[in-house]
Amino acid sequence: MFRIGTVNIDTSHAPSFAEILLKGDEGKYTAIYNDGFRTDEEVNTFIEKFGLDKRYTDLSEMAKDIDIAFIQSCNWDNHVAQSMPFIEAGVPVFIDKPIAGNLADLKTFEELDRQGKVILGTSALRYTYEHDSFFAIPEEERGSVVHVSTMVGVDEFNYAIHSVESILGFIGDVSPISTRFIGTSVAGDVPCDSYYVVFENGATACYHICKKGWQPSTALVMTSKTSFAYKIDTSKVYEAMLKQVCAYMAGKENKLATVKQMTDAVKIMLAGKKSAANGGTTELIAELTESDPSFDGAEFEEFYAASQRK
Repeated sequence: MFRIGTVNIDTSHAPSFAEILLKGDEGKYTAIYNDGFRTDEEVNTFIEKFGLDKRYTDLSEMAKDIDIAFIQSCNWDNHVAQSMPFIEAGVPVFIDKPIAGNLADLKTFEELDRQGKVILGTSALRYTYEHDSFFAIPEEERGSVVHVSTMVGVDEFNYAIHSVESILGFIGDVSPISTRFIGTSVAGDVPCDSYYVVFENGATACYHICKKGWQPSTALVMTSKTSFAYKIDTSKVYEAMLKQVCAYMAGKENKLATVKQMTDAVKIMLAGKKSAANGGTTELIAELTESDPSFDGAEFEEFYAASQRK
């Protein structure tokens, strides 16, 4: 059984993952480091409920006692610094979504990947059973992907990244070329932002973000032969993803996203943010710069922490 060390338990992901893993015998949370907004009481409750061995105050020390680190801080701007002690120790790192929120951090992870460091992740919406069912149909029957549209709710990045990751799960290993902000529709008092993405093979995608409340994660996939509609069963998405993590740790075929595929998802959204700031221009992903608008992890953490205290 492989040992998981978690860095922070900010969101619902850590307890949800821990619950699922306890049902099997492949992996288990054994260690925790916390410098987020969760209280000592919340950390101790997590330790007791899921039978962790130890709480650490030093990431390098924790790296000696685990087989993989899960970086689960909701402030994505800390993900690079929190990953480094494990990467330097040769311990694989799983980074919870979003992997990062700015171009500089994405470049850092890409460079670490080129050096052969093991970086896994990120959104469970990339590894769903619905994706599996799509690819279970032979390509000669289902056709090649022409267009994917996804819908999701809540916010512009932390949750919306699921929508883009879901698109990339269907599109496959194809690089995105550009993103364009289509506009904001408002029905009553409910706004929805829409974006258009072009890929290097000619396929396209749209992602739609309802920015007032949760929406079911939905995907419409048009192929050269037919169309598929999926309402993602979110009660099973963590299980589907963790199966892939466990398979990797067991030395089986690695079906997890590459670092480039993970960073591409964020680049799509950075280009979308830039397009929106520029009034809906088409923004080339290859021309993104570190001075372009980014997503502020500290600002999100402050907002998210406050929402958890209500």
